[in-house]
Amino acid sequence: MSPETARDSERVWSLADRQHGVVTRRQLLDAGFSPDEIDGRVARGRLHRLWRGIYAVGRPRLTRLGWWSAAVLACGDGTVLSHDSAAALWRIREATPGHDGERDRPRTIHVSVSATRSPRRTGIRVHRRRLLSDSEWTRRSGIPVTTPARTLIDLAALHCSNHLEACVNEADKLGLIDPEALRSEVERRGGTDGAPVLRRVLDRRTFRLTDSELERRFLRLVRGTRLPAPRTQQRLNGLRVDFYWPGLKLIVETDGLRYHRTAAQQSKDRVRDQQLIAAGFTVIRFTHAQVAFEAEAVAQTLRAIANRIASTSPPIGPKTARDPD
Repeated sequence: MSPETARDSERVWSLADRQHGVVTRRQLLDAGFSPDEIDGRVARGRLHRLWRGIYAVGRPRLTRLGWWSAAVLACGDGTVLSHDSAAALWRIREATPGHDGERDRPRTIHVSVSATRSPRRTGIRVHRRRLLSDSEWTRRSGIPVTTPARTLIDLAALHCSNHLEACVNEADKLGLIDPEALRSEVERRGGTDGAPVLRRVLDRRTFRLTDSELERRFLRLVRGTRLPAPRTQQRLNGLRVDFYWPGLKLIVETDGLRYHRTAAQQSKDRVRDQQLIAAGFTVIRFTHAQVAFEAEAVAQTLRAIANRIASTSPPIGPKTARDPD
């Protein structure tokens, strides 16, 4: 390989490395390659055509990031990954199964473009937008993508509430969104497709479940542990608690998002728990999201703690000592 050819290859690989293994014809031309040189590399198998003017460098198989990057590049300037594909990039939902024979190639890639453009590419679903402000997109792994908040709004236009609520929960767990900030963003985007649906989900999610609704969910979970049913809304040591097993002196508190996310409320919760522990109780605290989406993990934790307490305490009989009020 001549020094000039080596330098050319290095330029191609350097460019492709920043874009997960893909380059565009325009980028190659801007880098100094002639049309004949590009076509020659295609003929020799050094460039592999994905879409018109979009090439994989070195080998035709790409990672999922490579396919997402290629789709954004294929649809031109101003294109961003969006909807299901953005959700997969943010890891707030699972990526769709791969294309037949190619595990990492998505069956459909979602992108958003300006309403004035309508690119057509096989395997790419294009969403045309009247406006996508700078505050609604960013870059992740070098790929232009809608922000987590905007992604959730977009998902609300495509999916049922249960699926959407799971995505909100995952984004919250990953620290990508704050439910209250998301609620404000939804209010600002009130006329956007998906915003009304997401607002209803957030109204249900970020405001604490009613006592009866949360109680039903948690009691269904408890039945799977083979523990006796707990007492609900008891007053112990001068404090009202959510769920209580007298024979174990075990308390479970369930935290809704609105009432338990602030630093001030979390501090109050810690003081409250310390008072109960000092009075001889065991206190476990689960979030609403854990009860709603991680029931099996909650049940395992609850069962393990109950078994530990039982193994170090006298057998539970039909009568128990009176607990402090």
